[in-house]
Amino acid sequence: MPNEREAHLERYRRNLQGEIDSAALYRTLAQCESRPELGELYRRLAGIEERHADFWREQFRHIDATPPELAPSWRTRLLIRIARLLGPDWVVGAAASLEQIDRGQYDEQPETCDTGMPGQERSHARLLSELARGRRNTWNGRLFASLEGRHSAGGGNALRAAVLGANDGLVSNFSLVMGVAGAAFSAQALLLTGLAGLLAGACSMALGEWLSVQNARELYQQQIATERDELAMVPDEEAEELVLIYRAKGLEEGKARAMAEGIMADPSRALDTLVREELGIDPDDLGGSAWLAAVTSFVVFCLGALIPVLPFLFLDGQAAVVACALFSSFGLFLIGALVTLFTGRSLLYSGLRQVAFGLGAAAVTYALGHWLGVTVGG
Repeated sequence: MPNEREAHLERYRRNLQGEIDSAALYRTLAQCESRPELGELYRRLAGIEERHADFWREQFRHIDATPPELAPSWRTRLLIRIARLLGPDWVVGAAASLEQIDRGQYDEQPETCDTGMPGQERSHARLLSELARGRRNTWNGRLFASLEGRHSAGGGNALRAAVLGANDGLVSNFSLVMGVAGAAFSAQALLLTGLAGLLAGACSMALGEWLSVQNARELYQQQIATERDELAMVPDEEAEELVLIYRAKGLEEGKARAMAEGIMADPSRALDTLVREELGIDPDDLGGSAWLAAVTSFVVFCLGALIPVLPFLFLDGQAAVVACALFSSFGLFLIGALVTLFTGRSLLYSGLRQVAFGLGAAAVTYALGHWLGVTVGG
């Protein structure tokens, strides 16, 4: 039936596009990765995705259709640019989110029932999630070894945090400016309000980020110090903890005990291992730099908060308010589009949804500002 054939072709095309996107992204991550073991891991992932793409090309031929020549999608091309510009850690979180969304896509497709593809996709989703979280203590075997040396500072969620930080700045300052505009203040007053809101919000975000990272560092340092004291006072108990950890990883009693005894022979190695395995802390990276986190938070908030303020630099009256709404709507749509890097949703849907929420918040504050202006001002 023509309709059934078209449905198959469209499904094959979607599957092929997804595999081409994944392969291209993993190839780029492998090229940009400075750690050889992770670069090799990305190359293996790319090779698997390329074989999956060949599988779907063959499905086209099975129904006498020519496989389409597809290029990586706009979303993948943007992630590739970010990876090349800022490094792979900035996009691994987005890659993990997309793999999680697609992890069950082959479970119900008849062509893949007798292949290993469904399991491979779920495995990729788990692997990318671990890479994004930068967790090492949950891995074993070759996967654990291939993740050794990975730093989680600024990891896969850095891009997500930057996008959401800019969104906070835009929405909060847009709502503030529109609330004051509702009370019918001059363009100069609105400009000063917007700039004050920008600085106040950015300083608040930076301080909050600094405190968060610094408190986390101090907590980690305290936990490491406690572990060091326990290692000195009750080494036998700490050795037993290591045995239990390795037993939980699947090692036999004898091998687990031999490994624990070898580690405990070197106090510095023992502390490092216990901190990583028992506490799940990387002693080489205690959450990153608090100052870097604060500066980054300040900058991304300012970038978002500046958008509603720009029109008041060169316009006056109602025209400035309308331009503020238009500028902010464009910024909201752009942020919504960037969010699709993590959700896989339609660019138009995500962008318009972000615009709707932002305009809704601004409308509420505008109405409240107008009511307060009339009530208080008489």
